[in-house]
Amino acid sequence: MDNKISAEEMKNEGETTVKESGIESHPYAFHVSGPRNVPSPNWKDLINSSWRKDANYKRTVMACFIQAVYLLELDRQENRTEQNALAPKWWIPFRYKLVETLKDERDGSIFGAILEWDRSAALADFVLIRPSGAPRAVLALRGTILKSQTMRRDIEDDLRFLAWESLKGSVRFSGVLKALKAIADKYGSNNVCIAGHSLGAGFALQVGKALAKEGIYVEAHLFNPPSVSLAMSFRNIGEKAGFAWKRIKSMLPSKSDSQISCEERGATSFPVAIKQWVPHLYINNSDYICCSYTYADGAQNDQAAANKENAKPTNCSQAAAKLFLSSKDNQKFLEAHGLEQWWSDNLELQMAISNSKLISQQLKSLYTMPAAQLTPVKR
Repeated sequence: MDNKISAEEMKNEGETTVKESGIESHPYAFHVSGPRNVPSPNWKDLINSSWRKDANYKRTVMACFIQAVYLLELDRQENRTEQNALAPKWWIPFRYKLVETLKDERDGSIFGAILEWDRSAALADFVLIRPSGAPRAVLALRGTILKSQTMRRDIEDDLRFLAWESLKGSVRFSGVLKALKAIADKYGSNNVCIAGHSLGAGFALQVGKALAKEGIYVEAHLFNPPSVSLAMSFRNIGEKAGFAWKRIKSMLPSKSDSQISCEERGATSFPVAIKQWVPHLYINNSDYICCSYTYADGAQNDQAAANKENAKPTNCSQAAAKLFLSSKDNQKFLEAHGLEQWWSDNLELQMAISNSKLISQQLKSLYTMPAAQLTPVKR
């Protein structure tokens, strides 16, 4: 009897604590599914900054900021208030604050957010200055959410990428480009990062590249970015599928809105000594959406494309990215493509500077432009 009463008392006490603290047991709550053993900034970071010394820390924070954007949209869809919102818990521990959300004008959905260093919150913890390596501002972009309120527009951009290998015609592209330019002008490009997951990583890559063409180099962290080869594979799966593919393309905007691929193919090579833009790519070998980024230059099976490239060689030797590869056996797709893996305690990564075929194809326009367009802009 005593044991039973004691257990009931413990249960009631626990429920009271949860209720009083306002903490939810939601699976996406930070204390439930967020990273473990990640310290908040403190005075020690003034001497030995985690941002500067620990690459795992920066990767974890960037992934958490992207998760916050997913949750900003879910909070909006589920009408959560400031008191029970899930998203803020994913940036507050790192002493950042939300200053702007990026919304799709077509359906009002939140697809991005700008987070800035929260000086007031840091001072409350006796962090007198921003730790070395911590960005002044981060632009974070989410991927596809398969819920009715945003699914249509998300999938429309997914199909846009599959059809044209570009997101340039999307209204989200122009919104992200405008926002990233604004914070780069405000804080300087060296103090700004852009981060995205899945479709958001596709936007981050192409917007970051667009700014790099203007001489504005912003650090980019791309988690499970969609690969161009996925589009290639859809185009070559048979006559019936080809007919369906044409129907899909006919429903999308014309290719005149998405000129990145054709511009790059027709560009003339001008070997110019410029500052190199090297994005950070986080790839899982079991994720068929992004795994093709690991293919060595010329190692893909698209012989026609290979012959075409051999016929018109370009000077893309400078195009490279920092590739962080996670390769676990027997992973299901949702786990391999998920964002949570990138703050996992048991994550094992291999890092290399890569100039794979897909990376070269994505970045080669940075090194095949007329010299007049490659003058660096001081920010």
